[in-house]
Amino acid sequence: MDARTYDRDELKRTFIANRGYWSGFWEGLLALHPEFFAAYLDFSSIPWKQGPLPPKVKEFIYIAIDASTTHLYEPGLRIHIENALKYGATKEEILEVLQLTSVLGMHTCTMGVPALIEELKEAGQGGDLDALLADPERQRLKEEFIRNRGYWSDFWDGLLILDPAFFQTYLRFSSIPWKSGPLEPKVKEFIYIAIDAATTHLYEPGLRIHYRNALKYGATKEELMEVLQLTSVLGMHTCTMGVPILIDELRKAGQAV
Repeated sequence: MDARTYDRDELKRTFIANRGYWSGFWEGLLALHPEFFAAYLDFSSIPWKQGPLPPKVKEFIYIAIDASTTHLYEPGLRIHIENALKYGATKEEILEVLQLTSVLGMHTCTMGVPALIEELKEAGQGGDLDALLADPERQRLKEEFIRNRGYWSDFWDGLLILDPAFFQTYLRFSSIPWKSGPLEPKVKEFIYIAIDAATTHLYEPGLRIHYRNALKYGATKEELMEVLQLTSVLGMHTCTMGVPILIDELRKAGQAV
């Protein structure tokens, strides 16, 4: 279809009806290429038209992927915090989303420490590292982690072997939302799934663990699919950042917008 046949005002109204908000950063894309905007509108609206998650939980997913250390997209973060509040989210719930998202930095260790141990062993410096797991204090920390976080993975073994004191501090840090946060467990797991599946991270080991945990807490395949659908729109920030800059530069160059 010829892009000139698109009614831009109607597209804007449809976006607001489907997505529940409007932002000025959409204006440029709507003006320059309404056909592409319309295609994105269809793509991003699917979970809003038929997804099972409550609107505020959908917004929690957007908050998590925008606030993630791998993205840090403030324009979207502000919009989705505003939207979440509009849909009835409390400050405690939104703060918990941020707390859950802030653990992403620990993947430095969940990826780095197993590789370090392998290289130590390859260099003949592994010694009896594996035997340290039987240490009573390390076993106590492992049991506490399972009680607080509801799971265990082998990638924690290395950190527990090499630095139980650091592991203990992370255990305390990551357990706060699980001990006092208001979100139900499966929603906590949705947050982890979103930040692990986001194109800025793509951390499969964590993704699989949090799928299993979410299913254990009663999540459905439809809910999990919706988390992925919501997360998959992250690529559109190429346009919400890039198009306004393009328009600015066109104007500076004296070219028509």
